Amino acid sequence: MAATPLSQDPHRVREGREKVLEVAIGREVRAHRRKQNITVADLSETTGLSIGMLSKIENGNTSPSLTTLQSLAHALSLPITTFFRGFEEGRSAVHTKAGEGVELEREGTRAHHQYNLLGHIGSNASGVIVEPYMITLSEESDIFPTFQHGGIETIYLLEGEVDYRHGETVYSLKPGDTLFFDADAPHGPEVLVALPARYLSIISYPQKT
Repeated sequence: MAATPLSQDPHRVREGREKVLEVAIGREVRAHRRKQNITVADLSETTGLSIGMLSKIENGNTSPSLTTLQSLAHALSLPITTFFRGFEEGRSAVHTKAGEGVELEREGTRAHHQYNLLGHIGSNASGVIVEPYMITLSEESDIFPTFQHGGIETIYLLEGEVDYRHGETVYSLKPGDTLFFDADAPHGPEVLVALPARYLSIISYPQKT
């Protein structure tokens, strides 16, 4: 199967720390302009800035002066500090040492399905919640191919062998196999072929606004 070009480069290095601020300011300017249904042309006329300059600001390609930011703040009826909110937002990381995940029972799970939550980041700038779990199935584990929840899920099998159902299809998962799917369809382990089975499950879904 031919590789599909990705829209993002996960290994791209930012062009210096200062560019982060420019991008944050640009995003805020664009977001508030659109929220107020103001066109770039209208904003240009109000501020005296050229359309080209406004485009560079909104795309984070230039560093606007304090005078320029004051003009934009006045035109959009905002405190000038509003433009820096995106830059000031915290960026979280969660480091979970081996064996230290929080063991819990997720709603809808069956007997002897051990779920260890490996980390959780709540409200964040990306607008996406991601929950990584380490799931262990033993000889006593019940099976159930009817689990459903919102979001997208990725399963990576580390140990054992499981026939895993998603919708009308059953996939034979062996160590190193990955299953990536819409979690709104009925899914779950249907046949526990070789136990113990252990897999990483990563669930992502939009955060509530």
